[in-house]
Amino acid sequence: MIIAVDGPTASGKGTIARALAQHFGLPVLDTGLLYRAVGYRTQLNHGDPDNAADALAACDFPDSLLDDPALRYESTGSLASRASVHPAVRKALFQRQVDFANQPGGAVLDGRDIGTVIAPHADAKIFVTASPEERAHRRHAEMRARGVEVSYDAVLADIHARDARDTGRTDAPLVRAPDAMLLDNSDMTREAALAAAIAFVEQRLHDAN
Repeated sequence: MIIAVDGPTASGKGTIARALAQHFGLPVLDTGLLYRAVGYRTQLNHGDPDNAADALAACDFPDSLLDDPALRYESTGSLASRASVHPAVRKALFQRQVDFANQPGGAVLDGRDIGTVIAPHADAKIFVTASPEERAHRRHAEMRARGVEVSYDAVLADIHARDARDTGRTDAPLVRAPDAMLLDNSDMTREAALAAAIAFVEQRLHDAN
């Protein structure tokens, strides 16, 4: 069983993907971490994530880098968004994601092009989203809780900028797959959103059998 969870930044797709993986006993991959690793390593290499050659040179990173706490920083997320627009970078990371999706027993993957590019054959696809304002409120609260001083307006501006890059890139843009469940959790609790996601996947499994 392959479950694809897509959506824009700060939509809660990672939380839902991890919970689905636990519920159904499947391994999970946050594909955004791969792009964060590329963006972060580009910076470590004193390169420019907006430069395709610099970003591509950073794609050959060790798996151990995925455990680096720095990948979760807000600044690293912006680096990832900039690096991910390059087709060469997406191609370099493509097989890594496909292999994870197609492993025996199945998997859960979350990202921005799982249901459309990485695993269009997924058994269940969910597109998780929320309004930019709600996503900015959540991200702002998370950052403040970690002791990061940043204004709400700055976080909202970054959300809009990332959305524009993710939906506007020519290669594998962020888009809802035609057969994906739309889960807008703007006005939902985390528990309600998760319950809806589990119910959808269970229904898809029932229909398949």
